[in-house]
Amino acid sequence: MVGTGEYTTGYVHDQASDSDKSAGVVALTVFDLRRRGIVEQVLMAGTNGRKMPGIRDHLQRVIGDTYADLDVTALCFPADDVDRDPTAYQRAIEALDPGDVVTVFTPDDTHFAIAMDAIRHGCHVLIAKPIVLTVDQHQQLIRAADDAEVLVAMEVHKRWDPIYADARDRIRNLGSFGFFHAYMSQPKSQLDTFRSWAGQSSDISYYLNAHHIDFLNWSIGSMATPVSVHASAATGYAKGRGIDTEDTITLTVDWAMNDGTATGTAVFTSSWIAPKSDVHSQQRFFYMGHQGEVTVDQAHRGYSVATDGRGFQSVNPLFMKYTPDAQGRFAGQTGYGYRSIEAFVQAAIEIRRGRATPDDFHGRLATAKDTINVTAILQAGRRSLDTGTTINLD
Repeated sequence: MVGTGEYTTGYVHDQASDSDKSAGVVALTVFDLRRRGIVEQVLMAGTNGRKMPGIRDHLQRVIGDTYADLDVTALCFPADDVDRDPTAYQRAIEALDPGDVVTVFTPDDTHFAIAMDAIRHGCHVLIAKPIVLTVDQHQQLIRAADDAEVLVAMEVHKRWDPIYADARDRIRNLGSFGFFHAYMSQPKSQLDTFRSWAGQSSDISYYLNAHHIDFLNWSIGSMATPVSVHASAATGYAKGRGIDTEDTITLTVDWAMNDGTATGTAVFTSSWIAPKSDVHSQQRFFYMGHQGEVTVDQAHRGYSVATDGRGFQSVNPLFMKYTPDAQGRFAGQTGYGYRSIEAFVQAAIEIRRGRATPDDFHGRLATAKDTINVTAILQAGRRSLDTGTTINLD
């Protein structure tokens, strides 16, 4: 596991995150996969060794002490007495065998170098969205993965959400694409969580719009192609706090049906200056085809909880079920956050045993080859903001 932040461990600024992921996602899943005999040794790489004791204590508290029979032992890089070593992950990768799995949940501008090092070592690589920042990097990943005969994919757990999966299958039967609008936000506290890279290595569009861009591309990519991108941004709040980045970014993407019969428009809006509310992430979309429409409010599943400590919350155990079962064990194996990681690990096992090839997983996982349109749209959005022009996609 490369990266020791919120999504991997739930540990942010030397304490548990105050988001809905205070126990993390990746590490919790991997530790449970080890308990099930699917994963053997677990390694974890960050950049600051002096944070490792705090991370281990946190993992013991939120996972080891919370769930019965769940070991949180991991071999950590760099060593505890190292102040900073951004190359520590390389030694962790060198300790692996070809055919092992590397997960990359780090600032967006570091994905490419880490993934390439893992690929060259013969490892299968699962990368947080956005997989990389540019089409050129994306194409290099594809070529390197083909040469090494390894599987490289983007982690987009919404593909395992049963509602999103069903919506995708319905959309494919609604005729030509007409219109799509998606909105996704996170509270202002995320600007502090990601202060070290916000507006430097990436922006809120790469971080959040990537979800629904991938969803639409997954849904209609076999019948339509994105042709142009125009971006707009709202600014002021983040910059007022000394963070040079946009508050809210909207991408307008024109699509053309591959048979030349129709065109469609998609609008993706993302923000990280939302107020604290009943959910950590507001996220919803509306899709209109020539023969029907679909509306999904992903944040609200009709399930709410109110407590003295946390107040009113709309909760979603379909993503990760953090509450232990009656025996005190972790019981989140059916959550789509868990299944997204497990599906990649199982695919790597099938390849390693000679029962499948990486190409067998195109269309089944968000492979590098299947997601290049996502990178193209995100990069064009950044270029549009920087130049004030509409960017045509070749």
